[in-house]
Amino acid sequence: MLRQLISGQEQCYDNIRISKNAWDTNLIKANPHYISVNWEASGGGAFAVVPINEKGRLPEQIPLFRGHTAVVLDTDWNPFNDFLLASGSDDGKAFLWRVPENFSLHTDGDEPQDVAPVAKLTGHSRKVGHVLFNPAAENVLATSSGDYTIKIWDIEAGTSKLVLKHTDIVQSLSWSANGSLMVTTSRDKKLRIWDTRQQQPAHVVAGHAGAKNSRAVWMGEHDRVATTGFSKMSDRQLGLWDIKNPKEPMGGFQALDSMSGVSMPFWDDGTQCLYLAGKGDGNIRYYEYENDKFEYLSEYKSGDPQRGIAFMPKRGVNVHENEVMRAFKTVNDSYIEPISFLVPRRAEVFQDDIFPPVVGLRPAMSSSEWFDGKEALPAKIDLASVYAGEEPAEVVSAPKPTSQPPPAAKVLPPTKNEPEPVKEAPQPSPAFRGPPPSMKEQTRSVADLATKFADKDDVDSSDDDDDTSSFEEVSKPVDRSARVAPLASQKAQEIAPPELRNAGESGPLPPVEPNQQISTTSPIKEAPTPQASTAIPQKQPTSTEKSTASPLAPTPAPSSGEPIQGYLHEIKSLLEQQNQTMAAQSEKIAQLTAEVDMLKQSLGDGVSSRDKDDRIRALEAQLERSKS
Repeated sequence: MLRQLISGQEQCYDNIRISKNAWDTNLIKANPHYISVNWEASGGGAFAVVPINEKGRLPEQIPLFRGHTAVVLDTDWNPFNDFLLASGSDDGKAFLWRVPENFSLHTDGDEPQDVAPVAKLTGHSRKVGHVLFNPAAENVLATSSGDYTIKIWDIEAGTSKLVLKHTDIVQSLSWSANGSLMVTTSRDKKLRIWDTRQQQPAHVVAGHAGAKNSRAVWMGEHDRVATTGFSKMSDRQLGLWDIKNPKEPMGGFQALDSMSGVSMPFWDDGTQCLYLAGKGDGNIRYYEYENDKFEYLSEYKSGDPQRGIAFMPKRGVNVHENEVMRAFKTVNDSYIEPISFLVPRRAEVFQDDIFPPVVGLRPAMSSSEWFDGKEALPAKIDLASVYAGEEPAEVVSAPKPTSQPPPAAKVLPPTKNEPEPVKEAPQPSPAFRGPPPSMKEQTRSVADLATKFADKDDVDSSDDDDDTSSFEEVSKPVDRSARVAPLASQKAQEIAPPELRNAGESGPLPPVEPNQQISTTSPIKEAPTPQASTAIPQKQPTSTEKSTASPLAPTPAPSSGEPIQGYLHEIKSLLEQQNQTMAAQSEKIAQLTAEVDMLKQSLGDGVSSRDKDDRIRALEAQLERSKS
């Protein structure tokens, strides 16, 4: 369970003038070093960059990043360079910026020096509402505009190489983990899955039916997308989509509440959690993704509503405090409050179960390789090295298995459930179940069996392992009592006192041959054995065993005209014989029970009452074991 750590006023960033523009955006973005804030400025658009470690009240005048001629609508940090960011503005342009070295808001001069852009990307005919860097390729940027297009830029060359055309204004966009696919939502209430380099949507499906804005976020390395939006009745909803079959959300839309603000989704690939921050309210819900559904965990509640929110990349969290996520929310458009999500643990060691490897600063490919069609995941770093105060150690980045069920593996044929062998007479291993033989195969097999048993007198006893029957029969559920009952009687005679043992010897129980395999209806309740065609190997009797061969030993096959009927008749006679044996054994057990009762009465007064009771209980327990 996560615990939220709400910072005090001294840990906040105060004296912030956040833009009051009504465009639906997150207003702030964060990386491990800086926070970018859409600023309320006059004389053209501007935004501010606040260093993470400069907390408290900011100066009245701070250096701003100026260059746009209209209000700044969105910013985004380069995932592989913490000092490079992009911005989009109402003037229809996207600019690239570099944070100066040793940048600080506290300057010695009377008027701070503003920062100018290092590159300008022009090509949209209307406002640029969103900017988003590719999470796997270096220097690849996507920008969405009011001209109903998304342009994908190679910022090294400063040109737009791909265009994704929509039919209405794009409300949100999100890249897949390897940067090859993109999901977008737009005002036409459609959800689109794009193969970006083909410049065509792979899927176009109906999204949330409400008139208000919807958002989408790609769930890391999964082939799943999470969306938030509204129903026709203006209830907030959460949807989970399979990108391979996105006709409708998996399990339908999940109703959240009836609040009016847009839910901003954020995905944490380390803990497999989805965070939903409501715009206009102070709550942040978080859900765990498991078994293709979202399980609600808890929520952070606050009376201070937020208009904008940003989550820091996982490589910037405090692993010593078991901080799994850190968010920054705007409060009253005047200050930014950090919120830490902690997992309480007593052990003061690195917790590798909540800190798996995370994406580092080395991209998977260059921009030219990406535009040429390459796909790869960026390198990851082991946070254990960060915990130890060392340089981040890279680990091999492997994709997560998809949530789709894997192809059905080739299943081995199940084995027949034979009774457990006794130590005195180990039974041969049963054969694997195979497809039922045809009548022609059965006739041929019986003929071969008859020939083999006709010459069995000439076969040496050392060839027993190779001399097995190929006849396959349909067996009934295995009977365990046929072999357990004689052993139980023998055990009862061993543990009984001399009086009972002598009585038992007067009527010995019929023995069971070592190579018997009986198929009858077992009186013991157990799972039925599947009826299958199973090859049952039979041991060939040796020359010394001919005179005492088991009645269950295979006999020469009947004439080839009636092979199956002859074997069925033989099996029927064996079953009748075994039923008679079982009846005799049941009578013997009844005799043993009566003799135990007599023994209870025959115990004299010379034995203490306690010893007598112990002896009776021991005999009763032994008798119960014999019966079972």
